[in-house]
Amino acid sequence: MGLTGLSRVFGVHTIWTTVGDGEFFCPGCGGDRNYQRRTGKRRLVLLGVPVVPRGQAGPVVQCAACEGRFGTDALDHPTTRRFSAMLRDAVHTVVLAVLAGGGTSPSALECAVVTLRDAGFEDTCEEQLAALVEALVTDAGRVAEQCGAGAGLAIELHEALDPLAQHLAPAGRESILLQGARIALADGMYSAGERDVLGTVGAALTLCTDEVGELLVVAARTPS
Repeated sequence: MGLTGLSRVFGVHTIWTTVGDGEFFCPGCGGDRNYQRRTGKRRLVLLGVPVVPRGQAGPVVQCAACEGRFGTDALDHPTTRRFSAMLRDAVHTVVLAVLAGGGTSPSALECAVVTLRDAGFEDTCEEQLAALVEALVTDAGRVAEQCGAGAGLAIELHEALDPLAQHLAPAGRESILLQGARIALADGMYSAGERDVLGTVGAALTLCTDEVGELLVVAARTPS
């Protein structure tokens, strides 16, 4: 009996069971899709009849559109909608931190408002932004009494940027840092507070110290 004939007599069949569902970014489709989280049981099949257990299969994530099966680590990648929200929140946090570190001069506020509107915060105005910065500085001051100066801002920045950094290309990480740098430069060269904030931004974005320094120098030499 040839191999084809044997495969008709003997084989291993997997019986899949759905244990959950949701939405994910499908690596096969390249976009947001619904998924089913599935586990399976393998059985040796004789003449089409499952007869002997052969262990577990999965768990896997199966796309409802392309029906591709992927490891559960596919769920670690944010959906397009979630990624966009994370990016907007990151820009907002960086803008507030830079202003808190360097002050809310009219030129810095103007640049910050433009940056936030470009990021999707269309209703942002200078008065609203100044009030948010004042509140942030007050909260950061409270934390600093216990944890040291700048601790509050550093915590905020890492919470916003750490989950995002692994999903950004190098150019995307650099772009976020440079947006903060342009705000810091809107009213003159970097202050010590602004450099500290931008250094923390770079670290949270997994940029090394030398990279951060070079980017800040380039931004300072680039006409606005």
